[in-house]
Amino acid sequence: MKVYTKTGDKGKTSIIGGRVSKDDPRIEAYGTIDELNSFTGQAVFLAKEAGFKELYEQLVEIQHELFDCGSDLAYAKQDENKYKVTAAMISKLEKWIDELEMENPPIERFILPGGSGLSSALHVCRTVCRRAERLTVTLWRTSEINSQVRMYLNRLSDYFFVAARNANVRSGVPDVEYVRSGKVFR
Repeated sequence: MKVYTKTGDKGKTSIIGGRVSKDDPRIEAYGTIDELNSFTGQAVFLAKEAGFKELYEQLVEIQHELFDCGSDLAYAKQDENKYKVTAAMISKLEKWIDELEMENPPIERFILPGGSGLSSALHVCRTVCRRAERLTVTLWRTSEINSQVRMYLNRLSDYFFVAARNANVRSGVPDVEYVRSGKVFR
């Protein structure tokens, strides 16, 4: 099988059930989810290298779920019977967030991305996730989509924030606090 097909040379690409412009909001949204999945793959590697089995396993599962998110957004005509992203996936993220947050110190100031290598990678995931969410909201305004994808991405960015802080805790590295911030969280 050849990797190149030449069918996209004129600026169009295939989605499930049709073809659209490569800069269509649908392509922007699930393309950014694909980008997020790549950054998550880097975090998977770093979690494994650090020996953080729980984070590693969660991130691997998230990679599969990100592929599900992209798949759900790739339908030209929506069919709820084919959706893969569910409310149960969002609930699982909330459970993971709560468990990781219990290990984190209380947050008092704004946190800058950084600390350990894994934490830095997870912060990149968080920011790309936020962009994917914004693009999914843009798509949602004009097209029918699985609304669970939008909610999943919202919760996932929270997961990445809490996981980034947790990676610092497990690495024995303090969060990088924004020095010009007063205590804004109590």
